[in-house]
Amino acid sequence: MSEAITKKRAKMIFITGGARSGKSRYAQELALQQSNTPIYVATARIWDADFRQRVDRHRHDRDERWSLLEEEKFLSRLSLAGKTAVIDCVTLWITNFFADLRADIDACLAACEQEIEGLLQQDAVLLVISNEIGMGMHADTEAGRKFTDLQGWVNQSLAAKADEVIFMVSGIPLKIK
Repeated sequence: MSEAITKKRAKMIFITGGARSGKSRYAQELALQQSNTPIYVATARIWDADFRQRVDRHRHDRDERWSLLEEEKFLSRLSLAGKTAVIDCVTLWITNFFADLRADIDACLAACEQEIEGLLQQDAVLLVISNEIGMGMHADTEAGRKFTDLQGWVNQSLAAKADEVIFMVSGIPLKIK
């Protein structure tokens, strides 16, 4: 009798909320509870000097225990097996697909879904940070509305696949799944 070999999937904690709601700080605290040597996965492209300052501020929030990996799009290519990683953030990650695929929502969503599935195949602890941009004002441009839709669909997919979902409000984590 042969036994089927089961491959462990990643444990994913999805952390979402508004801008400056404490998502990154909370994710970093959770990561350090899981590992003494967590990985920070940065998905951002540096668009301008102001954004560079924001990235630098985030870097200063982490000490020597952290390793940094930068990956703008292809998260499934990262070697995270056996590790704890904070992926910051989904909004910037899907922005890269949105820009490169010229706002083709179907192509963006398919690419994101493929990357998420590949990422989840690794035996890792993943703390995935996103934004709830659809809770604000209705976008006044077509591109803005398309991006808000894409963000919402990707967030729904991540939340469905996540082991836990945390919604951050004013620095306070609310466990919703």
